[in-house]
Amino acid sequence: MTSFYDTQETRAPAEREAALLAALPAQIAHARSNAPAFSTILADVDPASVTSRAALARLPVTRKYELLERQQALRTDNVFGGFSAIGFGAAMPRVFCSPGPIYEPESARPDYWRMARAMYAAGFRAGELIHNSFSYHFVPAGSMMESGAHALGCTVFPGGTGQTEQQVQAMAELRPAGYIGTPSFLKLILEKAAELRQPLPSVTKALLSGEAFPPSLRDWLAERGVAGYQCYATADLGLIAYETAAREGLVLDEGVIVEIVRPGTGDPVPEGEVGELVVTTLNPDYPLIRFGTGDLSAILPGQCPSGRTNTRIKGWMGRADQTTKVRGMFIHPAQVAAIAARFPQVLRARLVVTGEMANDQMVLRAETAEFAGGLAERLQDTIREVTKLRGEVELVAPGSLPNDGKVIEDARSYR
Repeated sequence: MTSFYDTQETRAPAEREAALLAALPAQIAHARSNAPAFSTILADVDPASVTSRAALARLPVTRKYELLERQQALRTDNVFGGFSAIGFGAAMPRVFCSPGPIYEPESARPDYWRMARAMYAAGFRAGELIHNSFSYHFVPAGSMMESGAHALGCTVFPGGTGQTEQQVQAMAELRPAGYIGTPSFLKLILEKAAELRQPLPSVTKALLSGEAFPPSLRDWLAERGVAGYQCYATADLGLIAYETAAREGLVLDEGVIVEIVRPGTGDPVPEGEVGELVVTTLNPDYPLIRFGTGDLSAILPGQCPSGRTNTRIKGWMGRADQTTKVRGMFIHPAQVAAIAARFPQVLRARLVVTGEMANDQMVLRAETAEFAGGLAERLQDTIREVTKLRGEVELVAPGSLPNDGKVIEDARSYR
């Protein structure tokens, strides 16, 4: 727990924050000049003025569905929707495709996705062989991990997905130091190895991503001699955060600026409150500024016991897009935020939908210290104005609502 990938991981927090904020104006200027989408999105922004988190929080959030819409609108002219700062050729050896379809560039820069840091924290070291079972076609996961492994000085066996018997055979004969892939597929491989009575003693560690990694599965792997660690990365942003031997949350990567905002808005929430992860990357080739991941998480207090000094998050806690249909009308988190924003005395709000389909009821539960003055009636009028639907209002004391990031709770019975 005292071994680090580089000295950036143990910087004083104030030093790290100063470095990130010092790089921010140049990255915004670069995005405006070289990524046509941001020349429009940030047209009214003076990059030199964005030198604090408060200034960053005033910039618009670009969410994944907006990136997809721009790509679709510009498909014949700019397949990346104007978000990439590089084009086809030597600077971009590969293009990948995520569901949508959303196309993502891969730059020729070494460790473009910044995955080596997570691998090092999971125990991988130079000179080792890694069995990589992430997909190598369409999506970038296989390449993300391979490029990180190469930056770390490791050799990679591109196992990909499926064919569990062949995976077991390759592991038995090549004796890799560890596995990279989804946790569920590693479980399948180890179960197949047990069925075949084929020991895999060399596989003692794993870096896992792409799906949930519950403590029960972590313990199951540990019972079979495999120490599994998880990381959080996306095809748009690369590595965002990674687990350490301390196993207390995920430590943020050094190349991103992360905010937690209230779903449906771009407004940062207090530390510890669950909200949507919004990420600004310092990647010059795909310079996403305030990119809304659509994932929920929260900041953990204090520093990691491993000695890494960067901020920690709790990990993936669900999806921020809680859009639901009520009486034939879509209700969006942004609408709930817009309702609450009209009333400064409302601290937090949560729209609860109950009943059965075609017989829906909406109740806006609003945290406030003001229970008089007709606040509930005015909120009801605003619900009708914003959503075009009737809803009841329940005023509750501050701190009454769960800290789970939900602004719309669909509690209907679908039976």
